[in-house]
Amino acid sequence: MSGRQDKSPSALARAVNTFEETAIAVILGLMAILTFANVILRYVFNDAIIWGLEVVAALFSWLVLFGVAYGFKVTAHLGVDSLTNMLPPAGRKVVALISGGLCLIFALLLAKGCWDYWAPFADLPPTTGKWFPTGFDTASRGRSFFETDQIPMLGWLRFLEDWINYGDPYSKMPRVVPYTILPIAAALILFRIIQAVWRVWTGQSTSLIVSHEAEDALEEAAARETVAAPARKD
Repeated sequence: MSGRQDKSPSALARAVNTFEETAIAVILGLMAILTFANVILRYVFNDAIIWGLEVVAALFSWLVLFGVAYGFKVTAHLGVDSLTNMLPPAGRKVVALISGGLCLIFALLLAKGCWDYWAPFADLPPTTGKWFPTGFDTASRGRSFFETDQIPMLGWLRFLEDWINYGDPYSKMPRVVPYTILPIAAALILFRIIQAVWRVWTGQSTSLIVSHEAEDALEEAAARETVAAPARKD
């Protein structure tokens, strides 16, 4: 599966690329290490890391949300373009821009929803307004005291007790930490959709989707058949 990327990405794009790829690699590594360690402990030593499953579940959620944004970057999201391919290039561009506009609206709604869900856990006000933010609800009750079920509190995160929990100590990691992926992922998704729409607007692409798994699979099968045919003749 291949996607076309910007030939000369900006400094911001390079920084976002590095951040996403590093985060995905680290998350995959941590998930593998924790899962492997728990398997060995359970079946060899009859023991277990009690908080391991919850951490792996949180890391998997982070991986999925990072992957959604990264999928826009590498054009890995699938789409049906049977009808749009029948249009002339100008028509495909118009349809792609309309689709991009709808995606931008969705990304903005997603960003609002993610902020409104995460903000109370960070002792911050959610936005007002049903669909689009019209202000901040400063009367909203904070949820910064909510903790995870089993994940232990890390010493270097103790500053959160003074920042958002009014000095009260945490016995477990506060939920604001794993939930922080929500506004981060929403911002990355919005950024990637803007990039995709910009590629269409500037003529670098005629579609928001560039990869087609079915077509790629057929091409790979045809290529294998071409290579195998002379061998069968011999």
